[in-house]
Amino acid sequence: MRKTLVISGGTRGIGKAIVEEFASNGVDIAFTYNSNSEIAENIVAELSEKFGGKYKAYQFDILQPETYKELFKKIDEDFERVDYFVSNAIISGRSVVGGFGPFMRLKPKGLLNIYTATVVSFITGAQEAAKRMEKVGGGSIISLSSTGNLVFTPNYTGHGNSKAAVETVVKYASQELGEKGIRVNAVSGGPIDTDALKKFPNYEEVKGEVVKRSPLSRMGLPDDLSGITYFLTTEKASWITGQTFIVDGGTTFA
Repeated sequence: MRKTLVISGGTRGIGKAIVEEFASNGVDIAFTYNSNSEIAENIVAELSEKFGGKYKAYQFDILQPETYKELFKKIDEDFERVDYFVSNAIISGRSVVGGFGPFMRLKPKGLLNIYTATVVSFITGAQEAAKRMEKVGGGSIISLSSTGNLVFTPNYTGHGNSKAAVETVVKYASQELGEKGIRVNAVSGGPIDTDALKKFPNYEEVKGEVVKRSPLSRMGLPDDLSGITYFLTTEKASWITGQTFIVDGGTTFA
């Protein structure tokens, strides 16, 4: 029987790369998008033509994590099971104003939005996914993270502390869900060249620094994270849980 992935934020960057990776490995996929339904439906059509599985897109606002319950009810109507959950969606633009900036300019609303999108949404999404996974004998839950909680990144206090928090939640969740056959891990990327990163006002500076620091002399790409994300859902990773895997081109140590 084909297995099913649920992933938040599957239309761009890292999320899209993960969707394509799982689809290429015969996994059915329910993915969310924020606002552009046309892009989402185009991806569904492309995946269906290329891989022949079942794919469906759902509108979802990551800043309203309580609506995960309704989202999963819709997914239940369209898919027979849930085996994997990847929390990937992030926020940018106006919603991070006050959360992305120098320490002395940080404001509660922006900080809370980042924490909600990163930590609270992971918890609520994972809770709903775990209920479904328990019914099919187990599964795998993964949160995307970043090395911004390990390496100083200008203006990244709000994001960095939330990434550190979600990695701690991963450890706790792995302890409590293990008896249900559910493994929980995080994949932490160094700066990955995506549209979201390009929105950073210091994008060129960040890119130059990453290329200089990495012994591989390049920026990370979305495909650099999709493979390990898929691997962590397979039987070859069956004794891996509660861990954070750093994929950074060697930049954290440099």
